[in-house]
Amino acid sequence: MAGTVAKAGAEAGTSRSGVDIMGALRDAFFSALIALGLFGLIMGLKTEQGSRGVFLVEHWERVIWAVGIVFVGRLVLNLTLWRPGAKEAVAGLVPKRFEAYGAHVGTAIGALLILVALTLPFLPGTGRYHIDLGTLVLTYVMLGWGLNIVVGLAGLLDLGYVAFYAVGAYSYALFAMYFGITFWTALPVAFILAFFWGIILGFPVLRLRGDYLAIVTLAFGEIIRVVLLNWSQFTGGPNGIGNIPRPTFFGIEFVRGEGGFADTFGLEFSPLHRLIFLYYVILVLAFVTHFVSVRLRKLPVGRAWEAMREDEIACRSLGLSIVRTKLTAFAISAGFGGLAGAFFATRQGFISPESFTFIESALILAIVVLGGMGSQLGVAIAALVMIGGFEYFREFEEYRMLVFGAMMVLIMVWRPRGLISSRAPSVYLKERTKVSSDLVSQGKG
Repeated sequence: MAGTVAKAGAEAGTSRSGVDIMGALRDAFFSALIALGLFGLIMGLKTEQGSRGVFLVEHWERVIWAVGIVFVGRLVLNLTLWRPGAKEAVAGLVPKRFEAYGAHVGTAIGALLILVALTLPFLPGTGRYHIDLGTLVLTYVMLGWGLNIVVGLAGLLDLGYVAFYAVGAYSYALFAMYFGITFWTALPVAFILAFFWGIILGFPVLRLRGDYLAIVTLAFGEIIRVVLLNWSQFTGGPNGIGNIPRPTFFGIEFVRGEGGFADTFGLEFSPLHRLIFLYYVILVLAFVTHFVSVRLRKLPVGRAWEAMREDEIACRSLGLSIVRTKLTAFAISAGFGGLAGAFFATRQGFISPESFTFIESALILAIVVLGGMGSQLGVAIAALVMIGGFEYFREFEEYRMLVFGAMMVLIMVWRPRGLISSRAPSVYLKERTKVSSDLVSQGKG
């Protein structure tokens, strides 16, 4: 009798489509309670500075909206995408040749992005803000492609990539301040110094994997920042270094008057000339990073990186030098970070240790992971969305990081291996077919 009642109760809470309505409501209710605990004090109370000191301002309507959105969203997901058999139904709607079409779509998107990048400064309606934003996005694209070598190809988790970014920036700033070296001369110097520091970081982590590797690289990034912060006689300490020289166009400066860029080419002087020039400088540097990393992937060293990512023990058994493979990955990746740092210094004209905090490393790593580790196009799209897209949320400063975190969670749930998870094989027989994400290891480093 009791079993019959329980069965009747279970059937009452289940619709004809097999959806457990009561279970969905229960799950949504508990999710809303968790949201209340997380957002209650953070969004409901805000400190503001007044004439009599700091006081609290209540915004409980925001908490109600947040909890309501979580409840409704969780309920809708439970009743649709997360119901029994939903995955099979969605999979049946996807054409079997979707991945083949996806390869062509990816090529078209890449070509479109390149075309937009080449013509951005001259598109209708483009102003100073858009050129500055494009320059910032390309800087992070370059950093993402540089970190993609060590994280995406070699499978080594690096949480201290901002250290090489700082080495490149301070290399140019210090050489320009003490020796008067120009930007173009300092570029290879910044690459070499960052390359050298990449080797220094590589040696202590040769036998480390997983969490231990992440902790050591994180510590390395913090050590560099603390040294820059405390060695004030050499680096300027917290005051930083200012008046960093701007790059010139083959010795021609972007100044008003006789001998300047506009006067030399018979143009009307405009401050945009220098911004456009800086934009194309970082565009060329990003293309160089992309070209070199793609070419290296096809060489024996690149195939060694991917082999180490898949199975380090198998690499050792085949006679590959893990020491050389790891060091080359760290060093080359660090070199490109140094190039981006030198450009950052000349673009800003001022640098300080506050520009090279851990959050920068986390942001660059998030670009690589969300875009798809090992995917050049995925990293570019992720940088465009995360850096360019969120610039338009500046007026909603209080909610930028909330939206940022929510998007990261959504992408990790929807595409756990990144926006572009398939891989193009570096070596293939007869036909170059995409490798499914399920067959690609993300490394254990």
